[in-house]
Amino acid sequence: MANGGRILHHLRHNLWRKECSVVFVGYQAIGTPGRAIVDGARSIRIFGEEVAVRARVYTINGLSAHADQRGLVDWLRGTDKADVLLVHGEPKSLEGLAAVIRAELARKVSIAAFAEGYEV
Repeated sequence: MANGGRILHHLRHNLWRKECSVVFVGYQAIGTPGRAIVDGARSIRIFGEEVAVRARVYTINGLSAHADQRGLVDWLRGTDKADVLLVHGEPKSLEGLAAVIRAELARKVSIAAFAEGYEV
């Protein structure tokens, strides 16, 4: 997603360079610097500094470090019957996953609201 860690330093030092390439592997969430770059932003803000996007940008879709919906449901099937709190993902995807968990596993599912606290 390019929103923290060492990647920000790499982008700051190379994104503006025409001779460089940036390769994104996997999905870039809406609202992240990675998504802005993939969507064609001409510049992004890194460490309070506006950095031009002049590097060639490539994406390799279909790879992810996250389990897909089926993988998550199969994993949950092997756990106890505790309630589920979904905390990461885009709203449409979260709603879809919640519906599948409710239908297939008969679990109570909540979707975390931004900036809300939850006791688990």
